[in-house]
Amino acid sequence: MERHARNAEAIALALNAHPLVARVYFPGLPGHPGHEIALRQLTGFGGMVSFELDGTCEEVVAFVSSRRFFALGESLGGVRSLVCHPARMTHAAIPAAQRATLGLSDSLIRLSPGCEHHRDLVADLIEGLDAVRAARPVLVSES
Repeated sequence: MERHARNAEAIALALNAHPLVARVYFPGLPGHPGHEIALRQLTGFGGMVSFELDGTCEEVVAFVSSRRFFALGESLGGVRSLVCHPARMTHAAIPAAQRATLGLSDSLIRLSPGCEHHRDLVADLIEGLDAVRAARPVLVSES
């Protein structure tokens, strides 16, 4: 559990600094709405991290499908790192409009870091985010 939580914190910090990440959900981050309560009530911040990619649903699918250390999985919380795209997996039966009302965007990604080394996990995620950015068309300004 300690490794799970340490890995989650390293991942949350790295994702929070990446330009393609719109928002990170992790109570260990000072900007998280539950941070102060977590500081008072918890001995750690847990091992789950969620984030919203600043991108399309197709980019999210490409991202989650191409990770080396994170396997696709709906049941999170094991020793192996898992990734879940709720819009296409756990919450796919809920209509998109209702998911949006519930705050579940199509760009939401859930991570359950396992016991691998945090540097490998962070590198895998950053590699995936950079691949999403590289696949985007280059916009040429008109002069």
